[in-house]
Amino acid sequence: MLPIEHDDPVNAKILAISEDKIEGFVREPFEEIANRSGVGVDAVMARIAAMLRAGTIRRVRQTLLATNLAQGALVAWKAPEHKIDAAFDWMFQHDPFSGHVVLRSTDTVSAGSDYKLWTTVKVPQGFSLEAHCELLVKKVGAERFRIKVGAERFRIMPAKGIFTLGVGHVRRKTIEPGSKADQPAKMIPVQIVSLSEREWDVLQALKREFAPEEIKASPWVVRANEAGVSAEEFYRVAEELTARKIIGRFSTFLEHVKPSVGGVRVTRFNALFHWAVPHGREIEAGGEVGRHRILTHCYWREAGPEFKNVNIMAVAHGTDKQLLLDHKAAIDRHLLRSCDIPVSYTNVFWGGRSEIKPSEISPHIYRDWLAEQSES
Repeated sequence: MLPIEHDDPVNAKILAISEDKIEGFVREPFEEIANRSGVGVDAVMARIAAMLRAGTIRRVRQTLLATNLAQGALVAWKAPEHKIDAAFDWMFQHDPFSGHVVLRSTDTVSAGSDYKLWTTVKVPQGFSLEAHCELLVKKVGAERFRIKVGAERFRIMPAKGIFTLGVGHVRRKTIEPGSKADQPAKMIPVQIVSLSEREWDVLQALKREFAPEEIKASPWVVRANEAGVSAEEFYRVAEELTARKIIGRFSTFLEHVKPSVGGVRVTRFNALFHWAVPHGREIEAGGEVGRHRILTHCYWREAGPEFKNVNIMAVAHGTDKQLLLDHKAAIDRHLLRSCDIPVSYTNVFWGGRSEIKPSEISPHIYRDWLAEQSES
């Protein structure tokens, strides 16, 4: 029987590459993981399939830069305590356009600490994020929700720029506080693009999660048939989408929220860091924050007065809370001492209960979902 834990030495070598090092579309992704990890391709495929079956890996898929395909935002929700769990459940179970659903808290009462439910939401082109969030309010209990909370029930925070986006929990386990890239992170601007029907067909087939039996050589040939095109046409479209910054990475996503069947945890703490930097210095500050290797995500988002005008946000994971705070302290020092970037306010929102799924972005699926909601 093959080892299924992420900390098995061979699995760790594979995961250090497969989590977030295969950028863009690759015709033979498992062969690329093998070449870069130094583990034979047959062993790579067998071990990834075994970890996927065991739940150590929660999904294997081609990721998209969905912020360029659909309107997306981080949304903070202020809800009565007795409704939070029901709202969490509904958004996770019934809204395919809500991806991450997380309950967050702060160590002290502070700006925005009464916003305890946080979600990522993506709405296809031609539809409204605001209207989608209003619909969710109705679904989780409209009038009582509205009366209890008042007019400001949610805060929509779309990304204005992306500095860091990639998981890589295994390789981040040994990173020291202050470790950073030689150069600041470059910002990827958020620019909505349009796709043809054929491109959507390829994209829908491309992004579907892999079942364990699909972990094999030339995995895209079946997906090409699914999209109704030849393999060469599939490759051509996928490579064009990569050049247009629509394709993200080929990734194996570890189950990092819950322990494995053997009781092993990948991470224990999920920290959302907030900084408020001067207007006009967001790109500079985001680049300096985003260069720190511990971070899995770093964005420019405008949080508004509820959060003391925070505009740079980042996420880090770990098994030691104090170590994560040490990482943040190193970033704080770098901003102030090395970059002379003042921070008027900063905070940490800690993740608690959470569920993660890819957000749906298909306009066709959205229309069908809206019709279902209007009937229910």
